[in-house]
Amino acid sequence: MPKKSALVVVDMINSYDHPDAEKLTKSVEQTLPKMVDLVKRAADEDVVTIYVNDNFGAWNSNREDLVEAALEGDYEELVEPIRPDKDTAFVVKARHAIFYQTPLEHLLRENDIERVVLVGQTTEQCILYSALDAYIRNFEVAIPRDAVAHIHEHLADAAFEMMELNMDADISDAESVELS
Repeated sequence: MPKKSALVVVDMINSYDHPDAEKLTKSVEQTLPKMVDLVKRAADEDVVTIYVNDNFGAWNSNREDLVEAALEGDYEELVEPIRPDKDTAFVVKARHAIFYQTPLEHLLRENDIERVVLVGQTTEQCILYSALDAYIRNFEVAIPRDAVAHIHEHLADAAFEMMELNMDADISDAESVELS
């Protein structure tokens, strides 16, 4: 019997106001359609979707503040299509990994989730660290390589190899990744 999965959208609410933005936004432009398709597919298949997002040091922020700030940035076209619905779970994180000092593990366990499908950014940082955190918490991990964005392609390739070999992650493409 397949394990119950959740789609986790990582750090897509972003104003891209940082030094690596030019490289990252080019990758996001390519991968965003696959992310959006997976979010829609998860909704159609009744799969739990959870957004986990950096708070960029704004400890008094919340979902609405983060979305509003990102939409007011220079890359609204990269935020609007992946914007979370009001009833979608949204977890604020402080650092790179989705589990670090967040209630995400509790939320997943409460929903009997045994497998996470990670989409978002960045492959060689937050996705990699989040995959490791999920693995050490005994969650199965899947990453559709065409639905995660990177800054440095060679590091993203190395991250995929590490996640597949060291964390037994299912690395596939968005169309073939199993959600339910």
